[in-house]
Amino acid sequence: MTNSKKDNQIIKDLIFSDALGDRYLSYAMSTIVSRSLPDVRDGLKPVHRRLLFAMRELKMSPQSGFKKCARVVGDVIGKFHPHGDQAVYDAMVRLAQEFSVRYPLVDGQGNFGSIDGDRAAAMRYTEARLTDIAELLLKDIDKNTVDFTSTYDGEYDEPIVLPALFPNLLANGASGIAVGMATNIPSHNIIELLTAIRHLIKRPNASISSIMKYIKGPDFSTGGVLIDDEETIKKAYETGRGSFRLRANWKIEKKTHGQYIIVINEIPWSVTKARIIEKIEEIISAKRIQMLSDIIDESSEDIRILIIPKNRDVNPDILMSRLFKISDLELKINMNMNVIDSNKSPRVMNVKEVLLSFINHRQEVVVRYSKNRLKIARDRKEVLEGYLIVYDNLDEIIEIIRDDENPKETIMNKWKLTDMQTESILNLRLRYLRRLEEEIIINEKINLESEIKVLENLIKNKDKQLTKIDDETKEVLEYFKKNKFVSDRRTIIKPLLDEEYEDIEEIIEEEPYIFVLSKNNWVQFIKGHENFKAIKYKDGDEKKFVLLVKNTDKLLLASNSGRVYTLSLSNIIINKGFGSPLRLFIDLPSEDTIHAINKFNKNHKVLVASSRYKGFIIPDMVDLLAYTKLGKNILSLSSDEELLVFRTVNNEDDSIAIIGENHKLLIFKLSEMPLQSKGKGVILQKSKQGNLTDAITFIFSEGITCIRGNSKKIFKDLELWLGKRAQSGRLAPRGFPRSNRFS
Repeated sequence: MTNSKKDNQIIKDLIFSDALGDRYLSYAMSTIVSRSLPDVRDGLKPVHRRLLFAMRELKMSPQSGFKKCARVVGDVIGKFHPHGDQAVYDAMVRLAQEFSVRYPLVDGQGNFGSIDGDRAAAMRYTEARLTDIAELLLKDIDKNTVDFTSTYDGEYDEPIVLPALFPNLLANGASGIAVGMATNIPSHNIIELLTAIRHLIKRPNASISSIMKYIKGPDFSTGGVLIDDEETIKKAYETGRGSFRLRANWKIEKKTHGQYIIVINEIPWSVTKARIIEKIEEIISAKRIQMLSDIIDESSEDIRILIIPKNRDVNPDILMSRLFKISDLELKINMNMNVIDSNKSPRVMNVKEVLLSFINHRQEVVVRYSKNRLKIARDRKEVLEGYLIVYDNLDEIIEIIRDDENPKETIMNKWKLTDMQTESILNLRLRYLRRLEEEIIINEKINLESEIKVLENLIKNKDKQLTKIDDETKEVLEYFKKNKFVSDRRTIIKPLLDEEYEDIEEIIEEEPYIFVLSKNNWVQFIKGHENFKAIKYKDGDEKKFVLLVKNTDKLLLASNSGRVYTLSLSNIIINKGFGSPLRLFIDLPSEDTIHAINKFNKNHKVLVASSRYKGFIIPDMVDLLAYTKLGKNILSLSSDEELLVFRTVNNEDDSIAIIGENHKLLIFKLSEMPLQSKGKGVILQKSKQGNLTDAITFIFSEGITCIRGNSKKIFKDLELWLGKRAQSGRLAPRGFPRSNRFS
């Protein structure tokens, strides 16, 4: 870098990539901190905080009348938030929607949208005010409890964070996409959160397990059924990352002559009712579920969607299981607790860290409030002491005020008073100069002295601060308990057991298809075994797996993490063009990849092996079937290994061949392999260097078929490599593929 001067300006020669990188980093941090991620202390993003503060400044309290939303939006973008008015209004609308926010912070009047996906009316038609719950976030904000900063133009001040009497981050959740990071936090039940906070105040070293005695799991505004087990929820809370599976709530209504209908009365959060109905109508039209006859929407203010079965013999559990699998009646809600901490740094926190951060914030608020109140009390006490001097020397002071040219200085010097005391005496009204007022002042002074002593002890003593926070939390808890409609848990937690009836197949007309999984995990499902020209890949993507299948097949997808997922082809609906993302059908973590795909055949076994030469044989493919999107963990792996082999074992196979990066081949009898449904397995080949490359079962007399380029070669004379399991083997025969891969 070199510097030069021109017309009193400094010109710097920079490498373009460095200059661009510095500026992009500044933009990224600005987006992260000032727009997209919530603050862990009050759970609000800047736009929401500015909205609530602007409404308070406009005196839009719950006790006041409604004001036009356009007026609020105008104040927000004019004073605090220089962004588009529609973006600010959309944020305001969301805070008012009971189906979007668990505890609404804005009380809306007019059309604020619907669960059907209808948009809110224009801001000039709608009105709003703060809710009582929003008041809890803003309480004592004018008592020097939080820091303020200048607005973008320096004309006004705005709060950096709100005092927040309850943990809004977990209560209402949050979502946002920044540069290179995102956040997604589901809502929780306020009663459970406040009870957990009281537990943490008393036991700050409490474990996540003990916290989960109070916080059972997410609680969504639209209700539904959470079907994850306690271990899954605990893992998400421990790491701050995870996902939850949420289903619609349903019941059976019996009709005459043994007939029945299924009534859905709660749908998953974040999905519109119209989208659910539209998707199920497509399923009915395409005859994807033969046992489903019709869907009827009878909703008014409450959700009431009717699912009509084909006949009375249809099992309702099987029907709903099919619908959950291929419609939006079941959703995966991701959790990524990426927040801005008190040091203005973005990071992922677990649930305990979030709650402790809130407690620390409340502790700071309590101390600042106490210091502010202490100053006011001391100032008032000082003034009262000046008043008492007036009563003791009333005639003399009146004479000085009447005759002296500089009464203030004379009074200050004669009775050693402060400037504030003297000003208060000079401004004292004559009607207060009664003997009764003196008694009131003496009593007030005594009360202030007592209050000052309490405040001084509170500021110095951390235990007293925590006791104060506990008392405040208890008050808020009692406030929410009074309103059962607001505080009662809406989402039922009902862990899902494997649904055995999922394996019952409907009678579907069998048709040939091509199944394609690309390198970037996009799925295509193309009708006809000859239609290879229809396969398309996005730019930068390419072929990974191409299988000739039937629409009645099940596929077993094995990931490198040792997990096996089941994909029922009769249940999947693929978009045209480049297909659909694989993660629509299975919950594959972003860091995992699919290593192998096999067709399900209950008469076949499966060979499973890890990169560290360990493996076993699964005797029954049925053990691999997973009835949820989470799949099944089959191979237990250490941190430095991954699943490498997932091959079908034919019933006639009698031998197994193992080869690694050291190019050493070992063959031994298949009977030496253990049979088990899951686990770590046993050592297949002894090797001091390199990882396993491949393993295959075969018929010894027929040899091993290997692919060399575009041709195949069969190796039959293999007696030299025959040994026992866990031996080191010998160098592979001449001509063996250098890739060390079998066919």
